[in-house]
Amino acid sequence: MKQKLLLTALLLGAVGAAHAADPLSTWKDTAAKQSIEQWVQNATNQDRSTYIPPAKRYVVFDNDGTLWPEAPLTFQLQFAVDEVKRLAPEHPEWKNDPIVSAVLNNDLKTVAAAGEKGLMQLLELTHSNITTDEFDQRVANWVDSHRDNRFGCRYNQMGYQPMRQLLDYLRENGFKTWIVSGGGIDFMRVIAEKMYGIPPEQVIGSFSLSEFSLTDNGTQLRKTMKGAFNDDAAAKPVAIHLFMGQRPVAAFGNSDGDLAMMQYTASNPDYKTFGLLVHHTDAEREYAYDSHPPASGKLVEGLTMAKEKGWTVVDMKQDWRTVFDPKSCVPETAKP
Repeated sequence: MKQKLLLTALLLGAVGAAHAADPLSTWKDTAAKQSIEQWVQNATNQDRSTYIPPAKRYVVFDNDGTLWPEAPLTFQLQFAVDEVKRLAPEHPEWKNDPIVSAVLNNDLKTVAAAGEKGLMQLLELTHSNITTDEFDQRVANWVDSHRDNRFGCRYNQMGYQPMRQLLDYLRENGFKTWIVSGGGIDFMRVIAEKMYGIPPEQVIGSFSLSEFSLTDNGTQLRKTMKGAFNDDAAAKPVAIHLFMGQRPVAAFGNSDGDLAMMQYTASNPDYKTFGLLVHHTDAEREYAYDSHPPASGKLVEGLTMAKEKGWTVVDMKQDWRTVFDPKSCVPETAKP
């Protein structure tokens, strides 16, 4: 019996050591993983014509649906929904607003169907007329106190483990990782560094202008909805130029809204670039959708373009050993 236990321990140790030696251990050994490793090897080998100098190794990642889930609602929209519910008792004037009524009645289909107009209404109610410090605290409080309804994990525990490994792998090889997302820049900056190791200055997202003022205690910035910039689709290359100042050498996305960013990257005239799309195919461990997403993340044109451009398409069900880190994403009911 002891010998059997010892053998089992040795085997488990060997498996663990093998995974530790593989920086992409949560990726199955399929064409997707191989394409990533081959491109990195080519880009970092000074003896190859495909070599990319470290100063030019800027890579960009979409966030919603690429680094964490965007179904059934994006996390930021879920935050806005939860904030409306929390704040509604203090604002009786909201009761006649259809989008607020939908939120209070848990009619998320109506909320999702309201599209960008409905989203802007919710953002105006929950993201404006407060200081940037107060907003950051609200987001932090929400992360600490709310859990995903399906998986029972806190939202900051739900980064895709294979993509988090990929971020680490790229940084270990001298790449500078950026987020370029339609999500709010202030919302993501509260979470991104702890989740992904991406500092605030390397997070690009949708934004509006804040107003500066002097106070009795010093200074403050107050959030408004003025000058709103939606960092999606064709706006992504614009934002990359504005915030980064150079064209990336790799782009990672999951929807047709990421295509302009990927096209902009692919047309880099100086280096052999890399493109990757995450295809949501795993209804059991996450969600399965492309042409008909629950709320956002439509992927139709991108699948066709990937074949034409030679981009890698990740089949979540076939290419990933895990989706969420089982040590991190622990449902509340599973805790001792």
